[in-house]
Amino acid sequence: MGTTIFTVMSQLARENNAVNLSQGFPDFDVDPKLIDLVTKAMQTGHNQYAPMAGVPELRQALQFKMLKLYGTNYHWDDSITITAGATQAIFTAITALVKEGDEVIIFTPAYDCYAPAVELCGGTCVFCPLDPTDYSIDWESLKKMLNRKTRMVILNTPHNPTGTVLSREDMVMLESLLVDSSTIVLSDEVYEHIIFDDHTHWSAAAFEGLAARSIIVSSFGKTFHATGWKMGYVAAPPELMAEFRKVHQFNVFSCSTPVQYALAEYVSEAENYERLGAFYQQKRDLFLSLIQGSRFTWTPAAGTYFQLLNYSAISTGSDVDVARDWTVQHGIASIPVSVFYHNPQDHQVLRFCFAKQDETLEAAAAILKQL
Repeated sequence: MGTTIFTVMSQLARENNAVNLSQGFPDFDVDPKLIDLVTKAMQTGHNQYAPMAGVPELRQALQFKMLKLYGTNYHWDDSITITAGATQAIFTAITALVKEGDEVIIFTPAYDCYAPAVELCGGTCVFCPLDPTDYSIDWESLKKMLNRKTRMVILNTPHNPTGTVLSREDMVMLESLLVDSSTIVLSDEVYEHIIFDDHTHWSAAAFEGLAARSIIVSSFGKTFHATGWKMGYVAAPPELMAEFRKVHQFNVFSCSTPVQYALAEYVSEAENYERLGAFYQQKRDLFLSLIQGSRFTWTPAAGTYFQLLNYSAISTGSDVDVARDWTVQHGIASIPVSVFYHNPQDHQVLRFCFAKQDETLEAAAAILKQL
């Protein structure tokens, strides 16, 4: 296992005092109300181990939220588990369900924690490249890859690093392709509330045939600007959740108790996540307006808080070299998209995180317009 690109680029940004639009975390504060709720939970004595699956009040709030949003009733007691972030949830799900000889289909470019987890479990990664022009799924290619060894398909929507969002038709197609199989879907939906323009987040939970075979991963950190808290959750049918918890109990057991009590109250107010799309769309629009007139080209992100920029009119260098050079020489840090491929494919595209204060985006744009 190598060192993740996020560690490499964030360290390089610190060493060179660069504007850091590489790693995906906000540089603004968490809602003071949520901080107050955590403090209240600590002061009222919620400081010991939580139940292994999570505080009941939080899981009950999530049951209501998912039923309201996606129409599927995940019972809080046997179908929802609180995790130490989404990465732990993904690793636990793969560890619980993938064994030597199993094949796992991963769409590339893909977030970099999927393949290492599969390989550590002895599974075989089967990579299905997205169309590089619009990052859509090639359904004919996927159909040819599916076979009796296909244990799992890993889905990610809204998609990191590309910012694309799967359509209802995409989800129906996946549902139909898996109808006669025992393949499990691991659906990474951590940016579920960060959707722009006229797009809709179509969760695997919203489709009966997918919900019955899916482990759905979500993130409180991404939703509530608190990535350092490392808090997430999974929802799955009872038979899959039982397997998930067999591993969860030994690699984490339980997660921060006071934070769970705070989130239980905070997530019960729908406006706390419903306003997220408009909040980040303003930042996306600001960032893109600030770099108008630059030599970059782009398609506006449909979701997440990442924007891809094509730099082919500026440099012929590889995206890894360009990302490093610009961090050191120009003081702007990004993530090269080629690292999200198993066999690096360089389309001269960099990923920039716009989950930043307006002042940070203005400083970044000033540098980018000079390139």
